[in-house]
Amino acid sequence: MTADAPPSAALKPAPAAAGGQAVITIDDVRQAAETIRGAVIETPAAASATLSAILGIDIALKFEIFQFTGAFKERGALNRLLALTEAERAAGVIAMSAGNHAQGVAYHARRLGIPATIVMPRGTPFTKIRGTEDLGANVVVEGASLVEAAAAAERLRAAGGLTFIHPYDDPLVIAGQGTVALEFLAQVPDLDRLVVPIGGGGLIAGMAVAAKTIKPEIEIVGVQTEAYPSMREVLAGRDFTPLRHTIAEGIAVKTPGTLTRQIVADLVDDIVLVDEAHLETAINNLIEIEKVVVEGAGAAGLAALLQHPERFRDGKKAGLVLCGGNIDSRALVACVSRQLERDGRLSRLRVIALDQPGSLAETSRIVAEAGANVLEVFHRRQFATVPVKYIEFDVVVETKDRQHTARLIDDLERQGIEVENITYLERPPRA
Repeated sequence: MTADAPPSAALKPAPAAAGGQAVITIDDVRQAAETIRGAVIETPAAASATLSAILGIDIALKFEIFQFTGAFKERGALNRLLALTEAERAAGVIAMSAGNHAQGVAYHARRLGIPATIVMPRGTPFTKIRGTEDLGANVVVEGASLVEAAAAAERLRAAGGLTFIHPYDDPLVIAGQGTVALEFLAQVPDLDRLVVPIGGGGLIAGMAVAAKTIKPEIEIVGVQTEAYPSMREVLAGRDFTPLRHTIAEGIAVKTPGTLTRQIVADLVDDIVLVDEAHLETAINNLIEIEKVVVEGAGAAGLAALLQHPERFRDGKKAGLVLCGGNIDSRALVACVSRQLERDGRLSRLRVIALDQPGSLAETSRIVAEAGANVLEVFHRRQFATVPVKYIEFDVVVETKDRQHTARLIDDLERQGIEVENITYLERPPRA
């Protein structure tokens, strides 16, 4: 199951658990929808005319970012919490999460009067840690990964007699996440394809069961990052070691669920991988075009279409799930800044001029006359590599686009100023 060799899209038998029973069925998903109705937002779905026109792919978006906690995870968390016995509620619950499951459990546990402890791995964005604490949970930061955080959570569970609320590998959680597909297909019945991020697999597993039952011909495409292709590698029988950190930390799961991988193997048609640059670009496209803020995992579906457009330009209508919007503020600022650089709207120019009064002022004048804006100046005298009669300084300029930057450089050179564009970021395709 790779992007190069997708399996058949035909509906396969219901995935079986170890005892020969299906992990979940459409009835479980429908029951979950009734169970959580009124306590979880039925999020809107809408066509994206602009993205569709730019990419040449008919696109509809499901805005799970509009949940109270900013992510779909509330659905599965609440469905599981409502199944607790009175004794389990009194003792409390524990979960491990990189953020969105944590906030989903914390929010609904507080609403239901259930004590909640959340173990979060080191490196979890501060915004998610703070958000979880603000929702009343006791947050324990431990472990370098979700696997290590899970081990810490198990120790605390055993010591305190708590009930563990798994982020993805639980039938009630999977069924809760599947309600996204029930809503999406009711809102946009003519969807031909669902493009869904994969971390542990709870969202895509639940959605696949629901969607393939309602509409057997629909194609389910999972998206993982190149840094964390865990589900794809596990299903291919290959060992997996994370390559690096990713901005899509919400789907940076080293070990996908045992239950979820059964469903994915049976019902998911393809898994494609995306790189960090396209994730960053997708985040920016959704800000600029759709006017919404998403985290890396939430942008994964659009990143797949940006990076593999020919894979999706087959006339099928694609439904993308914007599954989470809890991006760290610093990461968001960096994404926006880097995209400005990729688009040529923010450039760093290295200028070499005679070391005499007015050199910097002359450069600034030319920049202003070209309709550009100077944001920063880095003036080096002690460590410059130019002859002593010259000065070297860097100017960060804001322009309309890459062509505008090129015209500005031409204007500077026509005035006898030696200039070089030293903005060294790759420029991936962009919507």
